[in-house]
Amino acid sequence: MSTLIEKIEDAIWIGKSLFNRGKATGSSANLSFIHEGNIYITGSGTCFGRLTTDSFAQISMQGNCFGGIKPSKEWPLHKMYYEKSSDIQAVIHVHSFYATLYTFMEHEHDTDVVPAYTPYLNMKVGTIGLVPYEKPGSDELFACFKNSVNKSDAFLLAQHGPIVGGKSLMDAFYGLEELEESCHIAWELNKGKKKLLRYTVK
Repeated sequence: MSTLIEKIEDAIWIGKSLFNRGKATGSSANLSFIHEGNIYITGSGTCFGRLTTDSFAQISMQGNCFGGIKPSKEWPLHKMYYEKSSDIQAVIHVHSFYATLYTFMEHEHDTDVVPAYTPYLNMKVGTIGLVPYEKPGSDELFACFKNSVNKSDAFLLAQHGPIVGGKSLMDAFYGLEELEESCHIAWELNKGKKKLLRYTVK
């Protein structure tokens, strides 16, 4: 089993890799991992491009926070993902371009919205569910995610971005990368074929 330091080092590398390649911008993304039964998650307002060993809040699975770092407001999404399966040991959520853009297309089945045009999406991630739009960090969003979390393997939050879990931070990272690429391919192949929905935020 990886040590806490090793997990934090992986988290920092992943955050900076995503930020430097424009897949996480500003302070809008969050990631977490499990260590010795507790959740370690990026702090509120944290920028992936500036992660350090002091950027992580610690939360028990019962929702109790330790230390002085305020966790990301979307930590309940991570907690629900961990409660889904003990195999899930890390979760990453970003607002990457194509995964967010793809949620604006009309989808017939909200539990499996991204076609497997290549074999790698099913191999690395599985089925992709679409979670209806609610304001980021809101109780309404958490309720929608709770209703969806056991129906698919990873998720697109409508008008918001992807959230992917994995057996480790690197596993979640590879899954997130594959989902973004799959959404890019799906968007290009379906332009003009699917109805484009016009949303406004609440």
